[in-house]
Amino acid sequence: MNLQLLGNLVQRLKPAQAHGFTDPELALEFARHTPVDLVVVDFMMPTMDGLEFLRRFREIPCDHAVPVLMVTANEERTVRYHALESGVEDFLSKPVDPIEFLARVKNLLKLSDATRKLTNQAAWLAESVRLATQEVRERERETVRSLAKAAEYRDADTGMHILRMAHYSQLIARELKLSAEDQDLLLDASTMHDIGKVAIPDRVLLKPGKLDPDEMAIMQTHAMYGYELLKDSTSPLLKAGASIALGHHEKFDGSGYPQGLSGEAIPLFCRIVAVADVFDALTSSRPYKAAWSLERAREYLRTCKGTHFDPVCVDAFLGAWSEVLTIRAQFADGRSV
Repeated sequence: MNLQLLGNLVQRLKPAQAHGFTDPELALEFARHTPVDLVVVDFMMPTMDGLEFLRRFREIPCDHAVPVLMVTANEERTVRYHALESGVEDFLSKPVDPIEFLARVKNLLKLSDATRKLTNQAAWLAESVRLATQEVRERERETVRSLAKAAEYRDADTGMHILRMAHYSQLIARELKLSAEDQDLLLDASTMHDIGKVAIPDRVLLKPGKLDPDEMAIMQTHAMYGYELLKDSTSPLLKAGASIALGHHEKFDGSGYPQGLSGEAIPLFCRIVAVADVFDALTSSRPYKAAWSLERAREYLRTCKGTHFDPVCVDAFLGAWSEVLTIRAQFADGRSV
């Protein structure tokens, strides 16, 4: 009878609709599948009381912010205190006064509507920010690809070398349990490792034979040139590219260039790219050298663990050998991507 009475009162608040339940379990099941704007619950019910109902109702993911109006007796003040702590917004005393009921329901429905609009607006703003960020990142990637191509046009290395090396680097990062965000950052930033070669004279960069000591010194300046080109950017992607350009020729034992860093003083991205870059350079044909066999290159990495390369990075790379071969085949020289 009480459910019928309250339902009839709600019908006056068009377009509101009332759904009444004498079984709390059925009410919870309904709420799991149907969005609701307001819950009116009696404290005294069969199978569970109103506080237990409220606890279970709040566990429904989409119903955290739905206002709850609890019906209690005047003397049940302790119950009211517990109910307030549990998230009840308002109370009605028995017997329910129809005018008071309608006023409280109208106010709580307005609250529910405002909360829903704020939630929707927050979701819309979050999606707008996500799309804007995605657009900025794509523009950054386009910039990076253009920079990488600029270096590629002046170097004997191919675009496929850059793609293989970048995917090898991402693979190592994944094996080292770096975050997905860092894996993606490394995939893009590593393509700029040799961007500084745009500043190297053709007589050195394109020389078909072995470089003499003076020419080698000039070639080594590409690491610093690459860093100088990228270091002043506020973009995390270009800043990572600057770090990689500067440090990918450092060696784990401190014998590399340009700073002579050693061990973990070398940024992790640089230690990763060193493995990926050298392996692909060794196994690729160039006008001035033949490609090494895969086994010979693998043995070189093993032999140079702790001297040229970070042992952890080498182990990560060799531990995912089947995927290394997949990347090598996918981005083979002469293929289009």
